Amino acid sequence: MVGDEINSGIPVIFAGMMKAKQYFKLLKFRLSFTVAFSSAIGYILGERNFIWSNVFLVMLGGLLVTGAANIINQILEKDLDKLMKRTAKRPIPQGKVSVKEAAILASFLGIVGLGLLGFYFNALAAALSFGSLVIYGFIYTPLKQISPICVFIGAIPGGLPPMIGYIAATGTFGWEAGILFGIQFIWQFPHFWAIAWVLDDDYKKAGFKMLPTAGGKNLKTAIQIMMYTLLLIPMGMLPLQFGMAGKTSAIIAVVCGVLFLMQTFYLMQTCSKKAAMNIMFGSFLYLPIVQIAFVLDKV
Repeated sequence: MVGDEINSGIPVIFAGMMKAKQYFKLLKFRLSFTVAFSSAIGYILGERNFIWSNVFLVMLGGLLVTGAANIINQILEKDLDKLMKRTAKRPIPQGKVSVKEAAILASFLGIVGLGLLGFYFNALAAALSFGSLVIYGFIYTPLKQISPICVFIGAIPGGLPPMIGYIAATGTFGWEAGILFGIQFIWQFPHFWAIAWVLDDDYKKAGFKMLPTAGGKNLKTAIQIMMYTLLLIPMGMLPLQFGMAGKTSAIIAVVCGVLFLMQTFYLMQTCSKKAAMNIMFGSFLYLPIVQIAFVLDKV
């Protein structure tokens, strides 16, 4: 009898583990963790005598709110995700998680994440996080099928995490918070457009209008990617000018900015998918290297 009860319970446990795995996939953990990491960077730069437990709480709050925004995005795009190769196997299009389940999970994560930021830090950080969730989930997401301006709109919540972290530490706006936002905001454009270039054929299946020009993958788009990447070089020196970090991080930011910029010249010459992929991977490296340099220079 005992053995039968144990055996009958195994499928239930296994089903629960599989469902939990699907819930975890909805979070887009790597993306959410990257956002949370940026929040932690902002907090450390804003708090002179930070403690690691608070850094963890800022990251956790950012992770939960970002996860909620990602789930909202997947709920609204559930039919479009079926059309694209890279998203067709997501939990909602495959029917492994229902829209109701996803909505409940998003609500729970959002409420807990916002509550954590508001309770342990301040209402301003929580309010900005809520605004970021709304812009990403309910404005950027539907705009992707309407106009390339969606990238500009999406860059706002994309640039907010380090600002939110800084404000969680200080409780106020300021030039420093604005600089952190500005760097990550400008970075969004070469990052987004490089991804859109690589995935253009897939995006077209869903009617997404992500590239900035009507022709899509052409020299005009490559030039715009170059121009925004160029802006990162002076932006990377601003933390030094405002006393947020030292000369070492400024040098690292400039060197990384120049290397990043050089990749865009290859795209301008070839207008190739390979060149766009180089920029995409370059963007993944640029931001954490520069942000870690700011932190290490300060610490």
